[in-house]
Amino acid sequence: MRTPTFNQLTILKTVAEEGSIVRAADRLHLTPPTLSIQLAKLADHLGAPLYEVVNRRIELTGAGRDAVAAAQAIAQELGLLEQRLAARAGIERGRLQVATVSTGESILPSLMGVFQDEHPGLQIRLKIVPRDQLLGRIDRGDDDIYLMTRPPRREGLLIEPMGINPLVMIAHPNHPWVHDATHSLGDLASERFVSRELGSGTRFWIGEWLAERGIEFQPALELGSNEAIKQAVMGNHGIAMISMHAITAELNTGQLALLKLPDVPMPSWWYAVRPLARQATPATEAYLAFLKTQWPRLDETLLDVLRPLGFPTEHLSKTQAP
Repeated sequence: MRTPTFNQLTILKTVAEEGSIVRAADRLHLTPPTLSIQLAKLADHLGAPLYEVVNRRIELTGAGRDAVAAAQAIAQELGLLEQRLAARAGIERGRLQVATVSTGESILPSLMGVFQDEHPGLQIRLKIVPRDQLLGRIDRGDDDIYLMTRPPRREGLLIEPMGINPLVMIAHPNHPWVHDATHSLGDLASERFVSRELGSGTRFWIGEWLAERGIEFQPALELGSNEAIKQAVMGNHGIAMISMHAITAELNTGQLALLKLPDVPMPSWWYAVRPLARQATPATEAYLAFLKTQWPRLDETLLDVLRPLGFPTEHLSKTQAP
């Protein structure tokens, strides 16, 4: 076997990500014939076919997947080398790639902005994706840190609790339950329930939590984002259970109200997930340290809203996280 070039491996990785030579060529600012020639040379160097076309989409062979894994490992090592050399020179430079679930859109961009101001030399990317896509990114090792509320429990991952994520019941301010705390969770069967779509981590937590209390979760309206849920509830289309991080502004302006029900707020927590096989860069370590100092302030902001309203909060402590 002849030694392939890193450029050839990168081309294959890009083709695999795009599923198309044409799209990969556009992304790499090359022509499709140039990519095809490089892929043919790479296959010749490795002595094995690297992909096949299935339903007009490129699918990697076993050899192709091995080559892409090698490309990812080389890219990670080069990134680490860049940051180590920068650290030796006393220059803060490097890259940080963070990915989070859609609920993170309520808090992560502002936190990232503060961190960027403190570390202007870093190139920082934040990806906000549905949970199933985030799990795929974890499997591939695409990012330095993953922030989520329901991390996969499997070997090879370092999982640390960061802070609380109370799930509260919200309604239109004119809803009759707003000033009536006598209702039980069983009464939810008579209400229109607005929920996230199947596959959402929040949807899973709520369904499991209600099932433990003998309540079947049957949403009347399923939506693809927290923003859509808020708009539906503000439009008086039903009630919903949602992360409190997502609704603090609407509570302050009186556009939404909290309902008092047994066992609500439902406890949930934020976790930082990191692949053990991916060595932490100086940027990764700095960001984790930043989160550990900033998140307790976010927790207190939420608790300061719940406590005066008489909601129980003792069960929401980060120390209660499983």
